[in-house]
Amino acid sequence: MLKSDLLNPFSFVIPLLISTYSLAQSAKPKPVQDTAKVDREYALEATMLGFFAKDGARNPTLKANKGDRVRITITNGELMTHDIALEKLGLKSKTLQEKGTKASITFKADKSDTYFCTVPGHRAAGMVGNFEVVEGAVLDATVAGQLPMKNGQPLNLNVETGTLTDWTATGEAFANPIYAQDDPSPVHEKDMHIGFGGKYFLSSGGTTNAKLTGTLTSVPFRVTQPFAAFKVSGGALQDTRVELVQAGTDKVIFHSTGQGRATLQPVVVDLQPYLNQDIFIRIVDNETGISQIPYIPNDKWAHINFDDFQFYATRPTFPNELKQKDIIILPPLDPVLHAGLSGTEAANVMTLPKGFKIKLAAAEPDIVKPICFTVDWRGRLWVVESHTYPVPAPEGQGRDRILIFEDTDGDGTLDKKKVFIEGLNLVSGMEVGMGGVWVGAAPYLLFIPADFKNDKPIGPPQKLLDGWGTQDTHETLNSLRWGPDGWLYGTHGVFTHSNVGKPGAPDSERTKLNAGVWRFHPTTHQFELFAEGTSNPWGLDFNDYGHAFITACVIPHMYHMIQGGRYQRQGGKHFNPYTYDDIKTHADHVHWVGERGPHAGNFRSASAGGGHAHSGAMIYLGNSWPQEYRNDIFMNNINGARLNQDHPTRAGSGYLVTHKPDFLAMNDSWSQWLNMKYDPSGSVWVIDWYDKNQCHSPNPDVHNKTMGRIFKITHENDKWVQVDLSKASDMELVNYQLNGNEWYVRQARTILQERGPNKKVHKALKEMLAKNPDATRKLRAMWALHVTKGFTEKELADLLTNENEYVRSWAIQLLAENKTISPETLKRLTALAQNDNSSLVRLYLTSAMLRLEPGQRWDVMDALVQKSADKDDHNLPLLLWYAAEPLATVDMKRALELAQKSKMPKHLPYTVQRIGAIGTDESKKLLKELNDRVGKLEHSHENHELQAVIAKVLEE
Repeated sequence: MLKSDLLNPFSFVIPLLISTYSLAQSAKPKPVQDTAKVDREYALEATMLGFFAKDGARNPTLKANKGDRVRITITNGELMTHDIALEKLGLKSKTLQEKGTKASITFKADKSDTYFCTVPGHRAAGMVGNFEVVEGAVLDATVAGQLPMKNGQPLNLNVETGTLTDWTATGEAFANPIYAQDDPSPVHEKDMHIGFGGKYFLSSGGTTNAKLTGTLTSVPFRVTQPFAAFKVSGGALQDTRVELVQAGTDKVIFHSTGQGRATLQPVVVDLQPYLNQDIFIRIVDNETGISQIPYIPNDKWAHINFDDFQFYATRPTFPNELKQKDIIILPPLDPVLHAGLSGTEAANVMTLPKGFKIKLAAAEPDIVKPICFTVDWRGRLWVVESHTYPVPAPEGQGRDRILIFEDTDGDGTLDKKKVFIEGLNLVSGMEVGMGGVWVGAAPYLLFIPADFKNDKPIGPPQKLLDGWGTQDTHETLNSLRWGPDGWLYGTHGVFTHSNVGKPGAPDSERTKLNAGVWRFHPTTHQFELFAEGTSNPWGLDFNDYGHAFITACVIPHMYHMIQGGRYQRQGGKHFNPYTYDDIKTHADHVHWVGERGPHAGNFRSASAGGGHAHSGAMIYLGNSWPQEYRNDIFMNNINGARLNQDHPTRAGSGYLVTHKPDFLAMNDSWSQWLNMKYDPSGSVWVIDWYDKNQCHSPNPDVHNKTMGRIFKITHENDKWVQVDLSKASDMELVNYQLNGNEWYVRQARTILQERGPNKKVHKALKEMLAKNPDATRKLRAMWALHVTKGFTEKELADLLTNENEYVRSWAIQLLAENKTISPETLKRLTALAQNDNSSLVRLYLTSAMLRLEPGQRWDVMDALVQKSADKDDHNLPLLLWYAAEPLATVDMKRALELAQKSKMPKHLPYTVQRIGAIGTDESKKLLKELNDRVGKLEHSHENHELQAVIAKVLEE
């Protein structure tokens, strides 16, 4: 994808606007640019909806005789990355990016094949078709039809009289709907091809007059043949359609829209149940296409084209038949009530649940372009103003700044403001604590030491890490947040490529990453990738059990991020080429409608949540909102201008996330909330980028640089408090670990971490861990002990026998923190793998194995892969593969034996592939021996599949 097609966390992509398609197919040789003889040439237009021929056919079956030299040329129909490839031949064209550019593949027709687009996700979205080698004629013959008759005369259902004889029109759309001119049509754009037969066709307005509405109804006529066909094109919209209606009952027996293209295509109708009954045709256009969204143009496809209704004695076959399964009908644009409001007006028009209210806390000019924020131990807001985005300034010329806001009297207005620092460059993430301010400003992760008594820096920004990419400036490091384990966590987008390390470090000491979750330790300065994959996550939070969740864009939006996990990617490949498959979304839903893919659903998906673009993530763990909101995850739906609410529930080793009704509607299309966080009163603060443009662009002039908002959401139970946890004693901070509001828990833990080890603190926390019956309180004690260096390895290992699965799980993670454990602890982990009945514990054991040297993993893996209870788990089969994969390089034979014992569905074939990739004589011999053994076993589908995998690997 190009940058202009990608989703900005605060300016996400507008919907895929279905553009004009120029489509061409011919079975006759045509002049070509090179001198090679071509027997058969096909020209297709490539779009996310498929490959289209000139006659409108979507993913047409391309045919040739054996031995023909064939060329397939594609033209890029949109500003998107496309190519064309043949699966069996392994042939691929160059990659196209700009609209109107062309690419081709030329080959000799030897056997039938599949053509498709290799860009990740495009084949699944429908960019795939068949190439067939046939004998005899390549072109299909079409049988002739006949016009319906009435009173012995053919009806004017092909409008070849050039009049509306036999039709009745209502509304403006069909006042003068008949067009006689040759292509291009006078009411369509010039590069559109209508492809009508005879002299005339009908249109309700074309692209020129798409806003017109009306209905055209034919006279009733008798069904005298079992099949009929008519030609249709135009919008794939609910209110632009052709209906066949049973006369007398007004029952619609068939209907079809166009498919969002201009070229007329035949639709076949089975009328056998209605033989000898009277029906009529009704052509409906109730769609104006007028956009209520300022930056979305009117929809020119809000019209319908029609021609040539005829009867057929047998089912006719058309090479470009428009099949109903190929039409993905879009609902109308969502109504948008407001745009471009003042801050006060914007708050007033929002819709919230009963018991809640929202108030404008600050607005322009006091706050402009807030891109990220955090809440400190006093309940104050630290906010970054992003004046540099989207183009990084030359070194030393940045214009971003960090502001501190405070509500001094509890009225919801941020009445006190100060500037902490100015002159920062392309800031996209920020957190405070541990002695200063942590800033993500690609290419750097910065630390600004601070005097928090005076709120001033006490030195220049320190460059802790560099190598953060800026290829796509809305996918840089973001969403900085302290994790329960004392690390600073953040997210990163898929189309920015980073190679992170300490300044001056060689490549061997750097970490490559694009999409995923990373973490950095504030005292040891260790950096690592926590989990990789997804798209452009711009939201990260932890639930009551310390489990990380992120919100993503374009692909399904919700992921429980497991340490060491590899997740579905929007684009590109995993860094480990032996990943083979990745963990998919943990949600059972998406927030867009239709099957055209995520982009097409934008601004039409209010019923499902608003669209594919999300920003921010807040798992509400305050204690003043009703219990139904606790541990639910909230995210802003950028295109839908609403706050989505999803509900995670435990399922197997992880979670299943379901959709709840949207929490809040902004009712303002310029609203662009970037993040939400709760405070000591349990209220929620929100930053709003506020801009009519939601599409990322490297052009800085696209974005309004004068606007920005901060809002406060409160429930009637909220009680404003003034606190300063930095003044609390150590024991008070320990007691805050029991507070019902997680804000206190996290702030107190970070302060304890900064203060360092304390025996009294450790004693109190260990007592809490031992005696408090609540698992979440036990975990809080564990985390506070860990960050203050209060655990010995033995104490953590002893927790492996704790009755609570969450405690056992976290003991495993903390034991593996430094990627080394003692032989005795490894034995205890092996026993746990053999005997523990919790799939969550087995998940943490697998994650721990990913952190140990492969040679230490054998015994634990041997136990885990044989747990048949986990074979259908959402996470474990693949996570186990990621941990087992390197074992092939340690001992191929033993790795294969492990895979043969495994109950995980893909473990054995993946191991075969991994051993095959080693490519030595020894590896080939091992696989041949396996093949011989399998061949002697009883015939089964699984054994046949395994032999097929072995054969393919050996061929390669």
